[in-house]
Amino acid sequence: MEIWNSSKRRIGPFSRGSLVPLFALAALPARAEYAVNLPPPASGLARDVHDLHALILWIILGIFVVVFVPMGIALVRHRKSLGREPATFHENRTVEIVWTVVPTLILIGMAWPATRLVVAMKDTDKEDLTIKVTGHQWKWEYEYFGEDIRFMSNTLTPREQIQGTQPKGEHYLLEVDRPLVVPVGQKIRLITTASDVIHSWAVPALGIKQDAIPGFIRDTWFRADKPGVYRGQCTELCGVGHGFMPAVVSVVTPEEFEAWKQEQKQLLAAAAANAAKTFAPEELKAMGEKVYASTCQVCHQANGMGIPNVFPALAGSPIATGDRNAHIDIVLNGKPNTAMAAFGKQLSDVDLAAVITYERNSWGNRTGDAIQPADVAARRK
Repeated sequence: MEIWNSSKRRIGPFSRGSLVPLFALAALPARAEYAVNLPPPASGLARDVHDLHALILWIILGIFVVVFVPMGIALVRHRKSLGREPATFHENRTVEIVWTVVPTLILIGMAWPATRLVVAMKDTDKEDLTIKVTGHQWKWEYEYFGEDIRFMSNTLTPREQIQGTQPKGEHYLLEVDRPLVVPVGQKIRLITTASDVIHSWAVPALGIKQDAIPGFIRDTWFRADKPGVYRGQCTELCGVGHGFMPAVVSVVTPEEFEAWKQEQKQLLAAAAANAAKTFAPEELKAMGEKVYASTCQVCHQANGMGIPNVFPALAGSPIATGDRNAHIDIVLNGKPNTAMAAFGKQLSDVDLAAVITYERNSWGNRTGDAIQPADVAARRK
């Protein structure tokens, strides 16, 4: 019997009756790709991490050869079944000095480059661009200091792929609607925090992994060597949507970055203009469905039925079918001591109006309400 992975590389063969093929077959659907090493480094920090990782592995291999190989030989050649008699000597000052000094030197040899790398990771001085990264359940918020640019980054993997009704995409669970965009060759300082629980922003190819802790500010940095798209994830268990919180960085040329900044400012201006518009109910529902899929669906589910005993249903709920102002208030401000986050600072008035309208007119909810951006703005005051 032979087994191959998704890259057409042979994993088998295995003998008939072996349990290994059964485990391998069971694991294949969840393992589209795998590797035995770190991803190719795309920054100086990542290269240093890669080199340190390789150095430590070589040291470990050397320790294994020097310690465990002679130990294994001694156990085989001097076992009791061969009639070997145990030696009677006890204590040897020279041996004791050697096995104290040598491990100490090895530890120093490992600690010195590791300490230098950690210090370098914390050297955030002389940055070219500072970006605040805020973790929310379960998305990232990026704010560019001095640029008046702020946006949310949500997972883009379709719910059908997550539920297994469609084939997995090339970047399954590692794709977002709006990536972090930075210029190549510039020192990017990241300031991390969180609004609810501990998250961790990590992109291995850039040598970055930094916890985002509510009430605390942490910082780190990177400088990408070449343009490209680099993907990572939240690496701190942060709740039921932890697996759907990718961190994606798009590294572009300085010219492309300047053009992107102008585009973002135009989008902000358009959003400000839309906040004063009155939308048709069907237009609100169409926009709200997209906002719901990226923001609310992970908890309340696509059918609005929630997760029993964890997240309440919206279909037929008193909130989604009752007083409209109460519905706006809970989406704006959240609900204390629950997982219901406050979306007032995460979404625009247009997005909030659209998603509330969608919730009040879906899954059998037929209030007929059309919440306008002005209604949301009035409840903010």
